[in-house]
Amino acid sequence: MKDKRFVVGLGEVLWDMLPEGKKLGGAPANFAYHAGQFLGSDNTIAISALGEDQLAEETIEALKEHGLNDLLPRVPYPTGTVQVQLDDQGIPTYDIKENVAWDNIPFDGDIQDIARNCRAVCFGSLAQRNVVSRETIHKFLDATPYDCVKIFDINLRQQFYTKEIIQESLQRCNILKINDEELVLIGRMFGYPGLDMENKCWLILGKYNLDMLVLTCGTNGSYVFKPGQVSFQATPKVTVADTVGAGDSFTGSFCAAVLAGKPLVEAHKLAVEVSAYVCTQNGAMPEIPQELLDKAK
Repeated sequence: MKDKRFVVGLGEVLWDMLPEGKKLGGAPANFAYHAGQFLGSDNTIAISALGEDQLAEETIEALKEHGLNDLLPRVPYPTGTVQVQLDDQGIPTYDIKENVAWDNIPFDGDIQDIARNCRAVCFGSLAQRNVVSRETIHKFLDATPYDCVKIFDINLRQQFYTKEIIQESLQRCNILKINDEELVLIGRMFGYPGLDMENKCWLILGKYNLDMLVLTCGTNGSYVFKPGQVSFQATPKVTVADTVGAGDSFTGSFCAAVLAGKPLVEAHKLAVEVSAYVCTQNGAMPEIPQELLDKAK
């Protein structure tokens, strides 16, 4: 393990209870799965916690089927589930069950070892709603090497975030990923009145000394801001099956391309293409076509 550098999805691992049945989900596992398709599954890992129940056993089996490495300590809480309802356009709404296993991720020696050998990590706000997992995430981020890519995929859900959680996460990350609706909420929360979308992004980038800020705007395209440069990509028009996991596939493929040394515009374009493909598939973890995987080489 000491010679290996890991790409980590850190936070919630759960089951999306979709209309057609349950599928393994949670942004960190989705991120790790998609990054692993580009970087090799041996180099990626999902870190969370599971209960001592049948759903935990099914989680382990599903992760094995997807070839995803995991570090999932067992805790005396139920394995997480989310009720997902899809509207006519395939847009999901979520009912996220509380006081579950991923709210209680322990910072143990195994997780600390991964942190010390971490090449990139993606984390969000949702898994920080409970103090136990929040402290574990903070300790993990603080234990990473100086050159670790730390992506805060903000992922605001229901009422499960506070200004303090967001500020502490912004201070610990070097890439922020946010969507246009979340940017409006953050603008209100942090008191950035009268600024347009791009100026809000530049302000956050500078204030928190970020390497990059990724802004996704649904069908209206996406932007990546970095000091002295901005990239815009239009959103491809595709037949949408559902959008579950599309954002995580964007983040995973973008991270993989950045780690491979791809220029900003190339990395951004690949992330958009992968995300659009995932929208045409059911569920959060479809297999990415080889022609897209080759673009990150």
